[in-house]
Amino acid sequence: MASPHRSLWWDQLLTARPQEAVPRPPLDGDTTADVAVVGAGLTGLWTAYYLQEADPGLDVLVLDQDVAGAGASGSSSGWCSARLGVSAAELARLHGAEAARDLRAAMRDAVVEVGGVAAAEHLACDFTYAGTVSVARNGAQLARLRAHAAEAAAWGDELELLGPDEVATHLVAAGVLGGAYTPDCAFLQPAALVRELADLVVSRGARLVEQTRVVRISPRAVVTLHGTVRARWVVRAVEAWSAQLPGSTRDVAPVRTQLLATEPLDQQVWDRVGLRPGGTFEDVAHLALRGARTTDDRLVLGGRAAGGAVRAFDEVPGDLDAPWERFERGLRSLFPAADGVAVTHRWGGPVGVPRDGHPSVGLDAESGLGWAGGYGDDGVAAANLAGRTLADLVTGADSALVHLPWVGHRSPRWARGVVRSAEVTAAGWAARLADEAETLREHRSGGR
Repeated sequence: MASPHRSLWWDQLLTARPQEAVPRPPLDGDTTADVAVVGAGLTGLWTAYYLQEADPGLDVLVLDQDVAGAGASGSSSGWCSARLGVSAAELARLHGAEAARDLRAAMRDAVVEVGGVAAAEHLACDFTYAGTVSVARNGAQLARLRAHAAEAAAWGDELELLGPDEVATHLVAAGVLGGAYTPDCAFLQPAALVRELADLVVSRGARLVEQTRVVRISPRAVVTLHGTVRARWVVRAVEAWSAQLPGSTRDVAPVRTQLLATEPLDQQVWDRVGLRPGGTFEDVAHLALRGARTTDDRLVLGGRAAGGAVRAFDEVPGDLDAPWERFERGLRSLFPAADGVAVTHRWGGPVGVPRDGHPSVGLDAESGLGWAGGYGDDGVAAANLAGRTLADLVTGADSALVHLPWVGHRSPRWARGVVRSAEVTAAGWAARLADEAETLREHRSGGR
């Protein structure tokens, strides 16, 4: 029987491949490596993959406190999109318009790169390049969507405005006033991608140790509960879990996301919903809902929790008491055709959010310390771009990637402890209240 509190992706994976439940052995005492990568999510594994591509002779050691893909990488929404947590306009303000266009182009390319590697390396992860449709369900949302579409072309992004009838060719949702479509998004099975990528880098000579908790990252060294790794280069690729590491605790705020999945829906329901397999969608609320149709015909829906802040990491995997009502209401509200269908999976996890929303990648040559993260809600394509960039930084390649504006960026640090938690929680509730106010204004105006 499927666990209702483990992600759909892991249940699918373990049903098909029960051996994935057995972790690889932990680190066995002190060792050395050319590159030590802390974190076996997508950032860490893509870094290992592209390091092997650049220099097959490198000794690469990847460490994870659980198993590869146990964190956000294996429990995401299934999106692989060109989105970043920072807008192109903000990138231009900070780094200039040309730099902003370069990073936007690199993110669009990253979606294609993930699909290309999945095909070339035979990574069975259901990669489906179907684009995504955004829907506006009140006047304020429609105005925001039109503003986004007007700006998109300036940064090279393709965002086509749609009327209600045009939206219906992609997705049939209730109360739609308009929408937009972008091709720069794919669907994939995230846990399968992580595990397939882990097997690939190990088959090519990388070492992957699981069940190995890192307690400190230092210049040229990683200290774990099972021994110390000495390495010329040390890469921190743990995203939200940076908040647990000394020296990195204030780099990002761990923010909770929640997702649910329905039972497989029959064709009659899908005829009324209209979404093709691998299709993705979102509303454009401040506290947005996003979802996808899986390859086994389930509907996945989720987003950030209203409060948002993660207070204790050991509560995240089970998260039995999380308030799922908002997402179940959103499911029924968007898709009346899904009323009465069973929700079989509910799961949650943290993403790492920088204080300015700006992701970053970097490598300090003097200390040998590298890092990447802060992608926000959708980090699958960003992790690929970060892995390629880190590989170029480590090997000294003077590529276009190492000159992108997120390289070397340092976000303002979050406040400590409960102050950070209060700030994140307040932002989440402010977004929810803004959505409620917009809905109330719409009702009072009679939907005009």
